Amino acid sequence: MPIAVDQPVPDFTAPATGGEITLSSLRGKKVVLYFYPKDNTPGCTTEGLQFRDLYPKFKKAGAEILGVSRDSLRSHDNFKAKLELPFPLISDPEETLCALFNVIKMKKMYGKEVRGIERSTFVIDSEGVLRQEWRGVKVPGHVDDILEAVQAL
Repeated sequence: MPIAVDQPVPDFTAPATGGEITLSSLRGKKVVLYFYPKDNTPGCTTEGLQFRDLYPKFKKAGAEILGVSRDSLRSHDNFKAKLELPFPLISDPEETLCALFNVIKMKKMYGKEVRGIERSTFVIDSEGVLRQEWRGVKVPGHVDDILEAVQAL
């Protein structure tokens, strides 16, 4: 069952660039968990760059950023290096986190229906409780909205 706002997020461990990530190891920090469809695509590149550029402000607000997609760790390593992303990218090929946050949707791509990640962002507070969610995100202005939400927590 997907989690809901104001509910604790179940602890998870996931493979990520730089080693495994466990949610409980981030207690005491706010966590921005953003799901994106695919490495090296235009929207995902733009979103990653915006999170990168505002990363110092997120850190100052006591937040850690985690990007999640179904891409492999190798793809993530290349994407992270190419964009110089200062935060980890989680590889979720089995869609474990995708299912927990209910972000897999049927989408139209070039006129065909395909299963994929709906661009979504979740803000988890320092106690591990989901405080806000954005689904069906459009990239322009989105990262600024997330930063404001994190700073307000």
